[in-house]
Amino acid sequence: MYLITVLGNLLIILAVSSNTHLHTPMYFFLSNLSLVDICFTSTTIPKMLLNIQTQSKAITYAGCITQIYFFILFGMLDDFLLTIMAYDRFVAICHPLHYMVIMKPRLCGLLVLMSFIMIVSLFYGTSLGVYLSSAGTHSSQSSAIASVMYTVVTPMLNPFIYSLRNRDIKGALKRFFRVSGKLGTIILN
Repeated sequence: MYLITVLGNLLIILAVSSNTHLHTPMYFFLSNLSLVDICFTSTTIPKMLLNIQTQSKAITYAGCITQIYFFILFGMLDDFLLTIMAYDRFVAICHPLHYMVIMKPRLCGLLVLMSFIMIVSLFYGTSLGVYLSSAGTHSSQSSAIASVMYTVVTPMLNPFIYSLRNRDIKGALKRFFRVSGKLGTIILN
């Protein structure tokens, strides 16, 4: 699941950065969301995989604080980018003739740097359930399932939900692999 998350999100970043037709606010936010999702899952999953492999649950105090800091940071960035994407779609649907005037590159940059407004129900619902529940009322298995839902499943599904069903992204990926395949043939010859 971790590899699917990283590869799916990297494909989105590659598609958006390699195709000038996708240099619009919507795809700018999408590629930023992909980057944040890679960082978000990379704060916990590698350590979790190591713990499973070594059968050890030990972590240093500094390692724990660092992991929590980046987990919260990337979680908030994820929520913020989803809020900005919702606003972008709102402007595109409700004010289509004013879209390019409203969604200027400067505003897009400011939106990425500011306001942590929206709470994503799947993310915070499961995370609050895990951290606010008492140990006596919930099993560790249900807590582990909820933790996997918001740390692995949601970032893994974002590429599929937001872009791999999108014709523009699919076209950009096809062009990217066609061009890279031609370059590979030229280099090998």
